[in-house]
Amino acid sequence: MKVLRVSKLTIALFVLPCLLLYICLVFVPILVSLYSGLLDWNGIGESTFVGLENFTNLFFNDKVFWPAVKRTLMFAVFSMAEIPIALFIAILLNRFIRRPNFLVSSYFLPVILSVVIIGQLWMTIYNPASMGGMLNQILEALNLKSWTRSWLTDPAIAMYSIYFVALWQYLGYHTLIQFTGIQNIPADLYEAAKIDGAEGLKADWHITFPMNIPIFKISIVLAFIGSLQAFDMIMVMTGGGPANATDVIATHMYNMSFKSMKYGYGSSIAAFLVGVCLVATIIINYLFNRLERKYS
Repeated sequence: MKVLRVSKLTIALFVLPCLLLYICLVFVPILVSLYSGLLDWNGIGESTFVGLENFTNLFFNDKVFWPAVKRTLMFAVFSMAEIPIALFIAILLNRFIRRPNFLVSSYFLPVILSVVIIGQLWMTIYNPASMGGMLNQILEALNLKSWTRSWLTDPAIAMYSIYFVALWQYLGYHTLIQFTGIQNIPADLYEAAKIDGAEGLKADWHITFPMNIPIFKISIVLAFIGSLQAFDMIMVMTGGGPANATDVIATHMYNMSFKSMKYGYGSSIAAFLVGVCLVATIIINYLFNRLERKYS
Protein backbone atom coordinates (compact mmCIF):
# COMPACT_ATOMS: atom_id res chain seq x y z
CA MET A 1 0.00 0.00 0.00
CA LYS A 2 1.45 3.32 -1.09
CA VAL A 3 1.22 6.21 1.34
CA LEU A 4 1.01 9.70 -0.15
CA ARG A 5 3.68 11.81 1.51
CA VAL A 6 2.89 15.52 1.57
CA SER A 7 4.89 18.25 3.24
CA LYS A 8 3.42 20.25 6.09
CA LEU A 9 3.69 23.40 3.99
CA THR A 10 1.51 21.88 1.28
CA ILE A 11 -1.07 20.83 3.87
CA ALA A 12 -1.03 24.32 5.36
CA LEU A 13 -1.57 25.93 1.95
CA PHE A 14 -4.61 23.75 1.29
CA VAL A 15 -6.06 24.37 4.78
CA LEU A 16 -5.36 28.11 4.79
CA PRO A 17 -8.28 29.28 2.54
CA CYS A 18 -10.86 27.40 4.64
CA LEU A 19 -9.22 28.58 7.84
CA LEU A 20 -9.32 32.22 6.71
CA LEU A 21 -12.97 31.85 5.69
CA TYR A 22 -13.81 30.30 9.06
CA ILE A 23 -12.02 33.11 10.92
CA CYS A 24 -13.84 35.77 8.87
CA LEU A 25 -17.25 34.19 9.37
CA VAL A 26 -16.92 33.18 13.04
CA PHE A 27 -14.18 34.94 14.99
CA VAL A 28 -14.27 38.35 13.32
CA PRO A 29 -18.04 38.83 14.00
CA ILE A 30 -17.50 37.78 17.61
CA LEU A 31 -14.71 40.33 18.04
CA VAL A 32 -16.80 43.03 16.34
CA SER A 33 -19.70 42.21 18.66
CA LEU A 34 -17.42 42.44 21.70
CA TYR A 35 -16.17 45.84 20.58
CA SER A 36 -19.71 47.06 19.79
CA GLY A 37 -20.69 46.12 23.33
CA LEU A 38 -18.34 48.85 24.54
CA LEU A 39 -20.15 51.54 22.56
CA ASP A 40 -23.23 53.68 23.00
CA TRP A 41 -24.53 53.24 19.46
CA ASN A 42 -27.88 52.98 17.70
CA GLY A 43 -26.41 50.96 14.83
CA ILE A 44 -26.66 53.80 12.31
CA GLY A 45 -25.26 57.10 13.52
CA GLU A 46 -22.10 58.01 15.39
CA SER A 47 -20.98 55.89 18.31
CA THR A 48 -19.55 56.83 21.69
CA PHE A 49 -17.11 54.65 23.60
CA VAL A 50 -18.55 53.95 27.07
CA GLY A 51 -16.32 51.08 28.18
CA LEU A 52 -18.05 48.56 30.41
CA GLU A 53 -21.11 50.72 31.06
CA ASN A 54 -23.35 48.51 28.90
CA PHE A 55 -22.27 45.40 30.79
CA THR A 56 -22.74 47.15 34.15
CA ASN A 57 -26.29 48.15 33.23
CA LEU A 58 -26.93 44.68 31.87
CA PHE A 59 -25.86 42.85 35.02
CA PHE A 60 -27.14 45.27 37.67
CA ASN A 61 -29.89 47.48 36.25
CA ASP A 62 -31.72 45.44 33.60
CA LYS A 63 -34.84 43.89 35.18
CA VAL A 64 -35.56 41.77 32.10
CA PHE A 65 -32.09 40.27 31.64
CA TRP A 66 -31.65 37.86 34.56
CA PRO A 67 -35.17 36.37 34.31
CA ALA A 68 -34.43 35.89 30.59
CA VAL A 69 -31.17 34.10 31.48
CA LYS A 70 -33.07 31.85 33.90
CA ARG A 71 -35.64 30.94 31.23
CA THR A 72 -32.88 30.26 28.71
CA LEU A 73 -31.06 27.92 31.10
CA MET A 74 -34.33 26.16 31.92
CA PHE A 75 -34.92 25.81 28.19
CA ALA A 76 -31.50 24.15 27.92
CA VAL A 77 -32.19 21.80 30.83
CA PHE A 78 -35.54 20.72 29.37
CA SER A 79 -33.92 20.17 25.98
CA MET A 80 -31.17 17.99 27.46
CA ALA A 81 -33.74 16.04 29.48
CA GLU A 82 -35.30 14.74 26.26
CA ILE A 83 -32.03 13.11 25.09
CA PRO A 84 -32.41 10.03 27.37
CA ILE A 85 -36.00 9.73 26.10
CA ALA A 86 -34.74 9.88 22.52
CA LEU A 87 -32.13 7.21 23.33
CA PHE A 88 -34.79 4.96 24.87
CA ILE A 89 -37.05 5.35 21.81
CA ALA A 90 -34.09 4.58 19.53
CA ILE A 91 -33.34 1.42 21.53
CA LEU A 92 -36.96 0.25 21.24
CA LEU A 93 -37.03 0.96 17.50
CA ASN A 94 -33.78 -0.91 16.95
CA ARG A 95 -34.84 -3.90 19.04
CA PHE A 96 -38.53 -4.44 18.30
CA ILE A 97 -39.21 -2.89 14.88
CA ARG A 98 -38.05 -4.93 11.91
CA ARG A 99 -37.93 -1.98 9.47
CA PRO A 100 -37.75 1.13 11.64
CA ASN A 101 -36.61 3.60 8.97
CA PHE A 102 -40.17 4.74 8.21
CA LEU A 103 -40.92 5.45 11.88
CA VAL A 104 -37.61 7.28 12.37
CA SER A 105 -38.34 9.42 9.31
CA SER A 106 -41.84 10.14 10.62
CA TYR A 107 -40.47 11.27 13.98
CA PHE A 108 -37.98 13.49 12.13
CA LEU A 109 -40.73 15.25 10.11
CA PRO A 110 -41.33 18.16 12.57
CA VAL A 111 -37.66 19.14 12.30
CA ILE A 112 -37.90 19.85 8.57
CA LEU A 113 -41.06 21.93 8.92
CA SER A 114 -40.73 25.69 9.06
CA VAL A 115 -40.70 27.13 12.57
CA VAL A 116 -43.40 29.58 11.45
CA ILE A 117 -45.65 26.65 10.47
CA ILE A 118 -45.03 24.87 13.77
CA GLY A 119 -45.57 28.06 15.76
CA GLN A 120 -48.86 28.83 14.01
CA LEU A 121 -49.99 25.21 14.39
CA TRP A 122 -49.40 25.16 18.14
CA MET A 123 -50.84 28.63 18.61
CA THR A 124 -54.05 27.22 17.14
CA ILE A 125 -53.85 24.18 19.42
CA TYR A 126 -53.32 26.40 22.46
CA ASN A 127 -56.18 28.78 21.61
CA PRO A 128 -59.18 29.05 23.97
CA ALA A 129 -61.91 26.48 23.30
CA SER A 130 -64.21 29.24 22.00
CA MET A 131 -61.63 29.98 19.30
CA GLY A 132 -61.18 26.35 18.28
CA GLY A 133 -58.26 25.50 20.55
CA MET A 134 -57.95 21.72 20.31
CA LEU A 135 -56.23 21.20 23.66
CA ASN A 136 -58.85 23.07 25.67
CA GLN A 137 -61.66 21.42 23.69
CA ILE A 138 -60.27 17.97 24.53
CA LEU A 139 -60.01 18.88 28.22
CA GLU A 140 -63.61 20.11 28.22
CA ALA A 141 -64.76 16.92 26.47
CA LEU A 142 -63.08 14.90 29.24
CA ASN A 143 -64.89 16.97 31.91
CA LEU A 144 -61.60 18.61 32.89
CA LYS A 145 -62.67 22.19 32.32
CA SER A 146 -60.79 23.28 35.42
CA TRP A 147 -57.57 22.28 33.62
CA THR A 148 -58.17 24.58 30.67
CA ARG A 149 -55.78 27.52 30.49
CA SER A 150 -54.84 30.49 28.40
CA TRP A 151 -51.67 28.64 27.51
CA LEU A 152 -49.80 31.45 25.75
CA THR A 153 -51.22 34.49 27.55
CA ASP A 154 -50.85 33.33 31.16
CA PRO A 155 -47.38 34.49 32.36
CA ALA A 156 -47.16 31.55 34.77
CA ILE A 157 -47.36 28.83 32.12
CA ALA A 158 -46.63 30.50 28.76
CA MET A 159 -42.94 29.57 28.82
CA TYR A 160 -43.68 25.94 29.71
CA SER A 161 -46.06 25.75 26.76
CA ILE A 162 -43.22 26.83 24.47
CA TYR A 163 -40.84 24.35 26.12
CA PHE A 164 -43.23 21.53 25.23
CA VAL A 165 -43.44 22.62 21.58
CA ALA A 166 -39.64 22.71 21.30
CA LEU A 167 -39.35 19.25 22.85
CA TRP A 168 -41.98 17.91 20.44
CA GLN A 169 -40.20 19.42 17.46
CA TYR A 170 -36.70 18.11 18.22
CA LEU A 171 -37.44 14.72 19.81
CA GLY A 172 -37.33 13.05 16.38
CA TYR A 173 -34.09 14.83 15.56
CA HIS A 174 -32.28 13.42 18.57
CA THR A 175 -33.96 10.03 18.12
CA LEU A 176 -32.46 9.85 14.63
CA ILE A 177 -28.99 10.74 15.95
CA GLN A 178 -29.18 8.13 18.73
CA PHE A 179 -30.65 5.51 16.39
CA THR A 180 -27.75 6.01 13.96
CA GLY A 181 -25.26 5.57 16.79
CA ILE A 182 -26.93 2.39 18.04
CA GLN A 183 -26.96 0.88 14.56
CA ASN A 184 -23.18 1.26 14.41
CA ILE A 185 -22.67 -0.88 17.54
CA PRO A 186 -21.49 -4.38 16.48
CA ALA A 187 -24.18 -7.05 16.99
CA ASP A 188 -21.50 -9.47 18.17
CA LEU A 189 -21.26 -7.59 21.45
CA TYR A 190 -24.95 -8.22 22.22
CA GLU A 191 -24.64 -11.88 21.25
CA ALA A 192 -21.65 -12.34 23.53
CA ALA A 193 -23.46 -10.53 26.35
CA LYS A 194 -26.53 -12.75 25.85
CA ILE A 195 -24.39 -15.84 26.31
CA ASP A 196 -23.18 -14.37 29.62
CA GLY A 197 -26.78 -13.71 30.68
CA ALA A 198 -26.90 -9.99 29.95
CA GLU A 199 -29.72 -8.91 27.70
CA GLY A 200 -32.49 -6.33 27.54
CA LEU A 201 -32.00 -3.30 29.80
CA LYS A 202 -28.92 -4.85 31.37
CA ALA A 203 -27.23 -5.10 27.97
CA ASP A 204 -28.30 -1.55 27.18
CA TRP A 205 -26.75 -0.27 30.40
CA HIS A 206 -23.44 -2.08 29.93
CA ILE A 207 -23.14 -1.98 26.13
CA THR A 208 -25.50 0.45 24.37
CA PHE A 209 -24.97 3.49 26.57
CA PRO A 210 -21.17 3.19 27.00
CA MET A 211 -20.67 2.57 23.26
CA ASN A 212 -23.01 5.42 22.40
CA ILE A 213 -21.49 8.05 24.70
CA PRO A 214 -19.83 10.08 21.86
CA ILE A 215 -23.16 10.25 20.01
CA PHE A 216 -24.99 11.07 23.24
CA LYS A 217 -22.54 13.93 23.79
CA ILE A 218 -23.27 15.31 20.32
CA SER A 219 -27.00 15.43 21.12
CA ILE A 220 -26.36 17.06 24.49
CA VAL A 221 -24.15 19.77 22.97
CA LEU A 222 -26.58 20.44 20.12
CA ALA A 223 -29.56 20.59 22.50
CA PHE A 224 -27.83 22.86 25.02
CA ILE A 225 -26.27 25.31 22.57
CA GLY A 226 -29.41 25.34 20.41
CA SER A 227 -31.54 26.17 23.45
CA LEU A 228 -29.26 29.02 24.47
CA GLN A 229 -29.85 30.49 21.01
CA ALA A 230 -33.63 29.93 21.07
CA PHE A 231 -35.32 32.77 19.25
CA ASP A 232 -37.56 31.99 16.27
CA MET A 233 -40.13 29.79 18.03
CA ILE A 234 -40.64 32.35 20.79
CA MET A 235 -40.92 35.28 18.38
CA VAL A 236 -43.55 33.45 16.33
CA MET A 237 -45.67 32.26 19.26
CA THR A 238 -45.48 35.07 21.84
CA GLY A 239 -42.94 37.67 20.75
CA GLY A 240 -41.51 37.53 24.28
CA GLY A 241 -44.82 38.37 25.94
CA PRO A 242 -47.00 38.55 27.88
CA ALA A 243 -45.16 41.20 29.90
CA ASN A 244 -41.74 39.73 29.02
CA ALA A 245 -42.80 36.40 30.55
CA THR A 246 -41.32 34.42 27.64
CA ASP A 247 -38.29 36.59 26.90
CA VAL A 248 -35.01 34.68 26.61
CA ILE A 249 -31.51 36.02 26.00
CA ALA A 250 -31.84 36.04 22.20
CA THR A 251 -35.24 37.78 22.15
CA HIS A 252 -34.06 40.36 24.67
CA MET A 253 -31.00 41.00 22.50
CA TYR A 254 -33.23 41.46 19.44
CA ASN A 255 -35.58 43.83 21.26
CA MET A 256 -32.73 45.97 22.56
CA SER A 257 -30.85 46.04 19.25
CA PHE A 258 -33.64 46.55 16.72
CA LYS A 259 -36.72 47.76 18.60
CA SER A 260 -35.09 50.04 21.16
CA MET A 261 -32.24 50.90 18.73
CA LYS A 262 -29.62 50.24 21.41
CA TYR A 263 -27.22 48.34 19.20
CA GLY A 264 -24.28 48.65 21.57
CA TYR A 265 -26.37 47.36 24.46
CA GLY A 266 -27.66 44.50 22.31
CA SER A 267 -24.07 43.64 21.38
CA SER A 268 -23.19 43.34 25.06
CA ILE A 269 -26.00 40.80 25.43
CA ALA A 270 -24.65 38.95 22.38
CA ALA A 271 -21.17 38.90 23.92
CA PHE A 272 -22.60 37.45 27.13
CA LEU A 273 -24.42 34.76 25.12
CA VAL A 274 -21.23 33.82 23.26
CA GLY A 275 -19.41 33.51 26.59
CA VAL A 276 -22.12 31.26 28.05
CA CYS A 277 -22.06 29.02 24.95
CA LEU A 278 -18.27 28.73 25.18
CA VAL A 279 -18.25 27.91 28.89
CA ALA A 280 -21.11 25.41 28.50
CA THR A 281 -19.32 23.63 25.65
CA ILE A 282 -16.10 23.34 27.67
CA ILE A 283 -17.94 21.97 30.72
CA ILE A 284 -19.94 19.43 28.68
CA ASN A 285 -16.81 18.23 26.86
CA TYR A 286 -14.94 17.90 30.15
CA LEU A 287 -17.74 15.86 31.78
CA PHE A 288 -18.17 13.56 28.80
CA ASN A 289 -14.42 13.05 28.41
CA ARG A 290 -14.34 11.84 32.00
CA LEU A 291 -17.34 9.60 31.29
CA GLU A 292 -15.65 8.15 28.20
CA ARG A 293 -12.49 7.42 30.16
CA LYS A 294 -14.58 5.67 32.82
CA TYR A 295 -16.16 3.30 30.32
CA SER A 296 -13.15 2.87 28.02
